[in-house]
Order: sequence, then structure tokens, then C-alpha cells
Amino acid sequence: MHTRWAILGLGAISRDFVAALRASEHGVLWAAGSSSPERAERFALEHGATVSGSYDDVLARDDVDAVYVSTVHTSHRELAIRALEAGKAVLCEKPAAPELRDVEAILDAAARAGRPFVEAHKSRFSPFADALDGLVAETCSAGPRGVQTTRGGASTSRHGRLFDPRLGGGAILDIGCYPVALAVQVAAALGEPVHEPRFTRTSAQLVSGVDGTAFAEFSLGALDVSVGASIVRELPPSASIRVGDDRLFLPDPWGSRSESPSAILVRHDGTQRWARMPAVQPMAAEADAVSLAIAEGGLEAPQMPWEHTRAIARILTVWRERALIEGAGHL
Repeated sequence: MHTRWAILGLGAISRDFVAALRASEHGVLWAAGSSSPERAERFALEHGATVSGSYDDVLARDDVDAVYVSTVHTSHRELAIRALEAGKAVLCEKPAAPELRDVEAILDAAARAGRPFVEAHKSRFSPFADALDGLVAETCSAGPRGVQTTRGGASTSRHGRLFDPRLGGGAILDIGCYPVALAVQVAAALGEPVHEPRFTRTSAQLVSGVDGTAFAEFSLGALDVSVGASIVRELPPSASIRVGDDRLFLPDPWGSRSESPSAILVRHDGTQRWARMPAVQPMAAEADAVSLAIAEGGLEAPQMPWEHTRAIARILTVWRERALIEGAGHL
């Protein structure tokens, strides 16, 4: 089985996806699409795509099975829906869209079209994710449940996509989706509800009209969550999970575009051990998950179910709304 992929949006991350397809079991690069057909042609020649053209040109082709949407956040909804309505499976970079209503529109389109839609949270498609689910589910200690996680880095520029409100810039959408997705995964593994977040505290620093740094505290059922994200300062890219007397420490919950994370420190009753698992090419794994969904006639990938995509979008939407109000109040 071969899945003929088209890439829509030809920024830096699209080159990583090309490399991932070479490492995948089922995917092949077939087409390159861009708002600039000339740019698409250059990309196709450089990376060996068979065809190229505008978004419309690529989506109109019968020989494209799936598309990878890697454009700016604010264009995800339109391109994903157009691709689904054209009969293509869609792998969309995170976040699926800037607001919950946009995500709901995409998922409705996927259901109507009967085609798979998968949000590309790459760390979900690896042995690490399975191991984390298992370790969390095995904890049976009574007592408080919590997860604390942050991720952030200082951008070298205050210009471009990250700092443009019209393009969905800011820390919450670009970086905050990682900690939020992890919190949703942990809540689901514990059997806690993920669709009704109860926020208790948010804070934010606005930079150039976007959330440069943001923090939030909320709960998912009995799981207390603390998350932070920044595009203007360094925040530790790690996570700690507490379930009664059990502790899990994740020194690197997300890995890179070429290698998944591979270690979890488990602490219990004063003892500790490392749980280690093999690393994989995570973007190749998510592409293969889409191929499997196509082959089985499914609409979603079990590694990243629609329930989680909806939950993440709901939390990001509320966090961002509150953060922008909070940040504006401190200007």
C-alpha cells in the first residue's frame, strides 16, 4: 500500500515531513502545493515530487490520497475542509485551528466526507506515548492528581508569524498546545473527563499584540493542571505527573521532529527507576497512522482521537481568551 501525499504549505516544517515520508512504511511524496505555483515547482524539483501547483491544482487531482497541511494556523480550517471535500485524507499540523468552532467545522467536514482527519501531535505516535499511558493507568494510589508542564524559548526576532495576531501568533497556540495535549493525554489515561476544563487562574504578558508568555491553572475532573508557554523566554521543556504517592518525571515529553522521546523516571515510595523505550521517527509514524486509517476506512487515528483534538481546542480557546484579557489589563 502506498499513500500518495501532497504537502500544502512549503515552510521549514514541510522539509522535515519530506524526510519523514522517506522513513515511513507507506507514504510517498507525490505533490507540492502553494499559494505560489512557482514556489511549488521549485520545491517539487528539489524534493522529487511528481506534480506541483496551486492549492486548487493539487486538490483537484485524483492521484493524491492525502494532504499534509503545514500552513499558518489561521488557514488550517479552510485548507483542511477543502481537502476533505475533495476526498483527501488530512494530516494537519497542530493546533488543528485557532478556535474550537474552527475545529468543529473541520471535524464535521471530515464526517460528511467520510475521510480521515488527524491532528499532527507527533509525540502521540510513538512507543513513548503508549508507555506513558500504561504507566499512568497503572498508578492506583489514592490522593491528589496533578500534572505540571511548561515549554518555551526566546525567539530571536519580534517579527513574522509568531508575533502577528492576524496569523494566530502567540505562545498559547504555537507552544501551549504541547503542554495542553499532554495534560489531556494524562487525564484520559486516568479516566478523567477531558471535555469540561475548569479554569482557576491565568496570567499573560503581551508582546506585539500577542501572548508572549502565558500560564494557566485548570482541572480536568480530579486532575489539577498547571501549564506554561512562552515565545520570549526559556521555560523548561519537561513535565511532572502526580497520582497520590506516585510520581512520573518526563525530562523530554515531546522529542524533536526526527526522534520521539524515550525515557520516563518513575518514583514510588522512595524508590525510582527509569522506563525506557525505543525512539522512532515521529512524523513518519503519524503519516503511517493516516495511511492505516485510509486502509481501514476510519475517520480518526487512535493515537490522536477526535475527542482529544476537541478537548485541546476547547482549552486553548478559553486560555487564549482569558490570557489576552489578562495581558491587556497589564499594559
